[in-house]
Amino acid sequence: MKISTLKELLDADILCGEEFLEKDVHSACGSDMMSDVLAFVKDQAVLLTGLVNLQVVRTAEMMDMICIVFVRSKRPTPEMIEAANDSGIVLLATKKRMYDACGTLYVNGLTGTKI
Repeated sequence: MKISTLKELLDADILCGEEFLEKDVHSACGSDMMSDVLAFVKDQAVLLTGLVNLQVVRTAEMMDMICIVFVRSKRPTPEMIEAANDSGIVLLATKKRMYDACGTLYVNGLTGTKI
């Protein structure tokens, strides 16, 4: 699924990385626990989270993730936006709750990471 499609489905705002909206994501992970993300996520995934700290971007960077969606209208700090820009990670924000956002992506064909 293209990040631009994901943005439309979630009615999300682009916070950085607009030039990467045509990249493909192959799976999704919804979590506020970065240890779970480290254990289960593969590359070219999108992370949905309500956690707003620099560790989210650092974790996504380590796991070769290309997009982070902040749920529940959460907004990253300027430091997080700068780190994501430096790493080529798209940041989006949606008003949807995590459950609804994950469900929307799932019913539109984006599956979770295989364990």
